[in-house]
Parts: sequence; structure tokens; C-alpha cells
Amino acid sequence: MYQDATFLGIYMLWYRKIEIVIGLCFAGRFSLGTVCLLALVIYYKVKRWHLSMYQNIEDFLQGPNNLMPVRYTYSNLKKMTNNFSNKLGEGGYGTVFKGKLRSGPLVAVKLLGKSKANGQEFISEVATIGRIHHANVVKLIGFCFEGSKRALVYEFMPNGSLDKYIFPKETEPMSLSCEELFKIALEVARGIDYLHRGCEMQILHFDIKPHNILLDEHFSPKISDFGLAKLCPTENNTVTMTAARGTLGYMAPELYYKNIGGVSYKADVYSFGMLLMEMAGRRKNLNPFVDKTSQIYFPSWVYDQMRGGNEIEMGDVSEDERKMVKKMILVALWCIQMKPTVRPSMNKVIEMLEGDGELLEMPPKPFQSPDEMLAEDDGIDPNTVEFPLLSEDQIDSSDISID
Repeated sequence: MYQDATFLGIYMLWYRKIEIVIGLCFAGRFSLGTVCLLALVIYYKVKRWHLSMYQNIEDFLQGPNNLMPVRYTYSNLKKMTNNFSNKLGEGGYGTVFKGKLRSGPLVAVKLLGKSKANGQEFISEVATIGRIHHANVVKLIGFCFEGSKRALVYEFMPNGSLDKYIFPKETEPMSLSCEELFKIALEVARGIDYLHRGCEMQILHFDIKPHNILLDEHFSPKISDFGLAKLCPTENNTVTMTAARGTLGYMAPELYYKNIGGVSYKADVYSFGMLLMEMAGRRKNLNPFVDKTSQIYFPSWVYDQMRGGNEIEMGDVSEDERKMVKKMILVALWCIQMKPTVRPSMNKVIEMLEGDGELLEMPPKPFQSPDEMLAEDDGIDPNTVEFPLLSEDQIDSSDISID
């Protein structure tokens, strides 16, 4: 009987282990099934999102638009780029290759990366550049859209982007004179002004920076990369933004400080001001590797120097070039004012650049925090500050040099 009891105990223990194993198996199968089901749901949602994105783009491309550029197949692109063998550069939105059309002209083919905004950057670029015809805006020749394969075909710009000329390596000599840089700045300003006032719809670029200014064979600048651009009616004073867009260092403060003011074309004015400052200084605005800590943030340092009446070291330049650079800095300081209402419009910027630099008024300090700016009143009337010029009777004749 004792043996029977022992056998029964062993049997019950063995049976209990079998139950546990079977239970674990069922639990494992259930967990595995849950994981598989979850994976299927995610796959379905991603696939549905991609289909929705492709449909959005295709609907746009098939819509009524007489200004639509040429549509190429992916096979066309492979032929014109020799199977993408000559890479020109790479950025946040894709890789650019050198190509050649059958008719002969050279082109730049930008293969776009994975879309993060339902294909919106592709639509933005085709919708904006496709309708623009201006000497200082890059020409979009065509595009490709085949499922996940998306590309844009531009006119080829043999001298590359502006950044390599204003931020040269130590081993490379400065290849553009002050006069050439000034001419480029003025033409870029004209291009932005055209985007703001010269089209049926107002075009806000939101990514003006040296890398997006391309230079043709004559070093004439053309604004490129409209992936972040926004179209809005010309009568709109502000636009609705769901998220900040642009490149840090060039983004207007109202894009992330909502209490400063509404987002408008003045955001491009700010970006242009930061670009202009870098062109004048031939250095990045923020450089932690400079010898003097006071010069880490160039706009702040140069403002203090000009406010104090100090001469700014510019190297071996003529007096005319010195005046030209000073004018660029003053205009840039007006453009990067914290408050959008204090910044000039782009047509006023052109007027300031083309005018007499000696008549330009010193702008207020542009680097206040939003709280400081709202707490104190500088006594500046936004309606008059659009014209930051001194009247003739405000200037002592001895201050004006006559060449």
C-alpha cells in the first residue's frame, strides 16, 4: 500500500508538471499569436499610410496644373545619371547626382529619402518651383514618381552651394571678393522678394541658408530646396503652422516662441539676415572654436563692436569694400530683430542694400529674450521702423565721406 501511495504521489507530481508544460505551451502560443497579430496590424497601418501618401502625391500630380514640369520614369533617371554614378552631395532630404539630358544640358537629379510628412515635401517642391520662373530661383526641369521612388530634376549649377565660398577650408583661399559677395546677397534678396510678392500665391521658403543658395557658371545665385516651403494667399499676414520648420541657426524665433508674434514672410527675412551676417563675416554665426569667447556668437559680438564705434577687422580690403561689409552687417542686424514687426520686408531690404550705407540707422539690440522684449518698450514704432534710414538733417556733413 505504501508503494501504491508512493507511486500515486510520483504520478500526481509528474501529471502536475505535464499540466504546467501544457499551460506554458498554450500561453506561449497565445503570446506568439498576439505578437503576430500586432505585427500584422502595424504592417497593415504602415502599408495603408504608404498607399495614402502615394495617392496624395498622385492626386496632386494628376490635378489641373498647366505649369507642371516634365515627368520622367525611374529608368529615364538611371540613363541620364549613368546609373547614379556621379554623386554631387547628400542632405537631409535626399542625395543629388549629376546627369545629362538627351538634348545635351547637364542636370542635377535629387533622389528623395523616405517621406516623413505624407509626401508633403515632394508636393511642396513640385508645387512651388514648378510655377516659378525667376533668375534667382533654381529651375525645376522635371520629376519622377514611381511608388517609393521619388526624384526631382533641376538645372545643373556648376559652382555648387554658397557655403563652400563663405566657409572655406584653411587650405583654400577666399575665391569671392567683397563686391562679388555683395552682388550675390542682393540677388538672393531679389529672389526671396519675388517669392513673397511676385507670384499669384505667396511662397514662404522657411529654409534660407548658405547650403540652399546655388551658384551658376557666372556665380549668379539661385535659391533651391523648397521641401519646407508653404504656399499661402498674398493677402494673408500670418500662416498657421503645426510644427516648427527650418534649420537651427537660421530659424526665426517666432517659429518656436509663440508669444513673439505670428509666423509670416518675416521668418524668411530673419533667415536671410543670418545668411547675410555669415556672408559679411565669412564665418558661421555660432563658432565655439574661435580664439576669443566674446566672438563665439558673431552677431552679438559685431553688434557690440558697432554700437561702441569700434572698427571691425576685415583683413586686406579697400575702403569701399569696408563700407560694403558694414552695410551688409547693418542690414543683417535689422533682419534678425526678435520681433517680426521690427524686421523690414524683403523689398525694403533691397532698398537698404542698394542705398547709401551711411544713411542706415543703427538697429536696436536684436538678442533680447522674449520675456525681456515683451517687458520693456523700446519706443520703436513698427510702422516707421520699416524704413531704417536717417534723414539728411540727422547726419553731420562731416560724417559723410565723399569719394
